[in-house]
Formats: sequence, C-alpha cells, structure tokens
Amino acid sequence: MSNDKTRAAIAIAISGALAASVLAAGPAAAKDKMDKCYGVALAGENDCAAGPGTSCEGTSTVDYQGNAWKLVPAGTCESIELPDGRAGSLEALDRDLA
Repeated sequence: MSNDKTRAAIAIAISGALAASVLAAGPAAAKDKMDKCYGVALAGENDCAAGPGTSCEGTSTVDYQGNAWKLVPAGTCESIELPDGRAGSLEALDRDLA
C-alpha cells in the first residue's frame, strides 16, 4: 500500500471512529468519553501539544509525532494500528519528534 493510501486509510479510520462515538453518545457525552492519544496524528492534524516551540492545534510537523495528540474514543488509543509497528499511547512518546 502506498504512503498516500496508508495515510488516507488511517485518516478515514480515525474520522470514522470519532463520528461513530459522536453519533452513539451525543455531542456532550462523546467529548467526556475521549482520550488524548499521542503519536497517531498526521502532520498538521494534531489536536494540541506538539512539543517545544509549537502553540497547539495543527502544529505537528511529522506524521505520528510522539508528543502530539489527537482526541479518540476512550479505550481505542492503544489499539490504533499505524505503519511500521507503531501504536498510539496515552502518554507522550519519544519517537518521531520534529
């Protein structure tokens, strides 16, 4: 699978999981049942916390940056499969840092 196809598939999977969570629980409940998942965001698509020298949302500079997080449905973070054996984490990671 090409890199662009892999990125697209991961973005679709994350978006689908978020949409399903919102539809199942409603907007207010869905926000309460989300986890900060580090290392799963594509470059520029993080929700916040992208390391020193960055401000917040959309500031990650590499795919799967370990210190950048994305909100995901609670309990799903560590099961998100990423290329090269990477996985999401509930704590910041020292990998793929800008």
